[in-house]
Amino acid sequence: MQNIRLGLTRVTKSFLIQGQNIRTVNSCQRLIRKMGTKVSPYGSWASPISSKLVSESSVTFQGVHVDPCIENKDTVYWSELRYDEGGRYVICSHKVGTEGYQSWTPEGFNARTRVHEYGGGAAFVFNGTLYFSNFADQNMYKQTAPGEKPVPVTKEGKGWRYADGSLNAKTGRIYCVREDHSSGVKGQKKEAVNTVVTINPDTGDQVVLASGCDFYSSPRVSPDGKKIAWIQWNHPNMPWDTTELWIADLNETGDGLVSGSAKQVSGGDNTSVIQPSWTCDNELLYISDVTDWWNLYHVTGSGEHVNLLPRSQECGGPQWVFGLYPYMVDPRGNGDIVTVTGSEMGVYNLKTKNYRTVKMDFINLSYVNMTGNGLVYCVAGSPTQFHCVIQVDTQSDKVTVLRESKSLSVDKAYFSIPKEITWTTSGGEKAYGYFYPPVNKDFTAPEGTLPPLLVKNHGGPTSQASSTLSLKTQYFTSRGMAVLDVNYRGSTGYGKQYRHRLRGQWGILDLDDSCTGAEFLAQSGKADRNKLCIDGGSAGGYTTLAAVTFRDTFKAGASHFGIGDLEALAQETHKFESRYLDTVIGPYVTEEDKKRYKERSPINYIEKLNCALALFQGDEDEIVPPNQAEMMYKAVKAKGLPTMYVLFKGEQHGFRKAENIQTALDGEFYFFSKVFGYDPADKHINLPIDNLK
Repeated sequence: MQNIRLGLTRVTKSFLIQGQNIRTVNSCQRLIRKMGTKVSPYGSWASPISSKLVSESSVTFQGVHVDPCIENKDTVYWSELRYDEGGRYVICSHKVGTEGYQSWTPEGFNARTRVHEYGGGAAFVFNGTLYFSNFADQNMYKQTAPGEKPVPVTKEGKGWRYADGSLNAKTGRIYCVREDHSSGVKGQKKEAVNTVVTINPDTGDQVVLASGCDFYSSPRVSPDGKKIAWIQWNHPNMPWDTTELWIADLNETGDGLVSGSAKQVSGGDNTSVIQPSWTCDNELLYISDVTDWWNLYHVTGSGEHVNLLPRSQECGGPQWVFGLYPYMVDPRGNGDIVTVTGSEMGVYNLKTKNYRTVKMDFINLSYVNMTGNGLVYCVAGSPTQFHCVIQVDTQSDKVTVLRESKSLSVDKAYFSIPKEITWTTSGGEKAYGYFYPPVNKDFTAPEGTLPPLLVKNHGGPTSQASSTLSLKTQYFTSRGMAVLDVNYRGSTGYGKQYRHRLRGQWGILDLDDSCTGAEFLAQSGKADRNKLCIDGGSAGGYTTLAAVTFRDTFKAGASHFGIGDLEALAQETHKFESRYLDTVIGPYVTEEDKKRYKERSPINYIEKLNCALALFQGDEDEIVPPNQAEMMYKAVKAKGLPTMYVLFKGEQHGFRKAENIQTALDGEFYFFSKVFGYDPADKHINLPIDNLK
């Protein structure tokens, strides 16, 4: 019996490594669980996937960079968030033909910008020199070798932040987005001012090229240095609502626009245009959702706008951070454009109009870039593979992993493989999600019992759940909990109509989809109806708080930096999101408007909340201030319900320190175990829970 079990385990591992049929993998896992496993209740299984394993020696990638100087074609750079270094961002590089990678950012520096607060696009490379924004002072610095002391490019004390930059070979100047946080009249705080600027990399002198709009992104100069393109938009729009694509002529020195040359070429009128760039022949490319899906467009020499790959799939996604390019022009000038559409990488040729698919096991791809030797680099993941920085030879379809976000010795037979499911939700409409059954090769549950179900809600709310392997999810499934990761109406990846369903309906449709998803799995015999719980961070935290307040589907919830008071969010949050609620809830102007905000704020209806609630919060969060979590905690505690509040010092919106990530993960599971009455195998967790009987 043991030999059969070991054989099945090896087969399963082989299938997982090769990315084979998920049904086959799950079938093997079910057989393994029935052979020689211990019988133990769901939620009590011992797992090698500890919270320490989740956070330590783990990184998150944010950006892949290449040198536009085609002779420097052998090196790729990327940004990585290192949790075990206090949440520091470090730029790394890899040279073709060598082993491993080098870290550029020295101790005392953090390559992270705060433009739009969410950042992204903090670094770029030109002619072997690395340029980056430093988190502490938000100045731009440059380096010419790994580990050397960075030299400031911009001047201190201006209150300026920089993002989404590049340096043009013809003009010799930097072009980027600048966000001005300097004080207003008599020191009074004012809304930040965003502009497109050009910077002299030697003197730091700056010239404003575009101003007057609330937001800007993606300033990109044509290869000949004669034109610049950018995206702009105004309140109350977000970059996935209505944006405009503009172009203008640069003067001979590249430090100003030719008077009267600026013009809008696309966007507006409920159309989201994102990510412009240029072909080697100085023709414009951009992404637009005018057809309901974000597709890639080419502006020909005659001025025609051509949809290169008209599909009911997304090329691109919501621009929460800068630099999320899903396509890249081959710098060798052969007409090739490498694109990521949906879960597929392909190569489209502008000259022949041919398109070919690149075959690979990875399905979640982002931050596409390409060097002068024809090699493609990007961040990639899959249900059986953590996010990686990969190198792709599109001619041979050879994929080389350069850096893994996490390297584990854990047997993959402990991993749950997600299945994308759909169910009927309110209004007879369809909702989507990824279902993860509980999996642990060492345990099986008693016959006739069903697992607890954790319903997870992504942030945004304009975002989406990913099927890429996540240890945070596997932490729960390997302990005997099922997980449903919901892509409620309003999520991206399903077209503009689905994305726009949440307009005016946040706090209604997302709750409907989370509740009906949980009920669907309970009715299908996949989850214990009496052990349904819900969690989420940021906007997902709001859905969590609202669901446990306004619905009775769940028995417990865990909010990570979630929103309890929509009025407070509308009045206190930062510029980028300060009018976001106008779209997903409605304007905050009249008394009727304010009534709507009050009615959807969980903090105002504690009397309706009748289940346990845990809250985790950073004390430096400027997006969701900690007073919201404190108000919710005090109200739940006063009502006598089980509750737990953990405040992390030095954390902002999203936890970046390894020890805090561990506490939040362990704390949530511990809280659920106490509420549902199962005995967890992890005995080291002991956090105070108020009103626990």
